[in-house]
Amino acid sequence: MHINGGCHCGYITYEAEADPASARICHCTDCQIFSGSAFRTVVPTKGSHFKLLTGKPKTYVKTADSGNQRAQVFCPECGTHIYASSVDDQQVIGIRAGTIRQRAQFKPQSQIWCDSAMPWVMDLNSLSKVPRQG
Repeated sequence: MHINGGCHCGYITYEAEADPASARICHCTDCQIFSGSAFRTVVPTKGSHFKLLTGKPKTYVKTADSGNQRAQVFCPECGTHIYASSVDDQQVIGIRAGTIRQRAQFKPQSQIWCDSAMPWVMDLNSLSKVPRQG
């Protein structure tokens, strides 16, 4: 599927090809910290299927406990995380689903790093719901 997206302020824009069935939720502690939330929704795609249209992102390299390095790519203006990839091999990148304009079509099909998940995150349906902030 052809998608497009960008950062919150509009400085970074991109287009890509991605499979809606590939969306997944990651509960790793890095995703929790980088997103400022309990998890992050990721859409993997081939690096060759991703095209930056505008802006020049900033990259932060995080070394995992395993020693593997991950490039965290984000907007230098507003801080929106755009994608992550292996530093040595950018054949596959993980687009941050919140930056995709067609994100409603990317329902996660799996969850990874569940050992790191916050204990309450699997029971969100029990929370009260408010349609909009008043």
